[in-house]
This record gives sequence, structure tokens and C-alpha cells, in this order.
Amino acid sequence: MDDKLIMENLLNTAKGVCDLYMHGAIESSTPDVRQAFTTALNFELGMQDELYRQMQQKGWYAPEQANAQRTQQIKQKYKPSCC
Repeated sequence: MDDKLIMENLLNTAKGVCDLYMHGAIESSTPDVRQAFTTALNFELGMQDELYRQMQQKGWYAPEQANAQRTQQIKQKYKPSCC
């Protein structure tokens, strides 16, 4: 297993953990439990960001640029009619 694949696996795992912690925070019935999930989520988001930055520096993760025309179409589609 090469370093790129290991980093991809770590990043995907971190993203999944963030999703679990976020849902834990949303579904928490007490402030203490919500705070525990929120703290864990913030820590994991930091880890995910660091993994992403390292992969990007090595050229292993290149974000796709949004299509400007498609972006404008979506903005128009969801623009509030009142404003």
C-alpha cells in the first residue's frame, strides 16, 4: 500500500467520523452529550483539514473547479423571488 492510498483512506475515515459526530451532536438530548460530540467533531475537523492540506501539497488531492456557467444557473434557480 503506497502513501497516497493510506492518506486517502485516512481522509475518508476522518470524513466518516465527522459525519457520525455531527449526527451525534444533532441528536443529543442533553447539553453535556451535545458538547462532547461538538468537541470531538471540532477536533476531527482539524484532523481532516490537516490531512487534506498535506494531500493537496503533495498533489494527491486537487479540488475540481466549479463551472461558472453552471454555478450561475444554480444561483438563479434558488434565488428568492422576494428579493
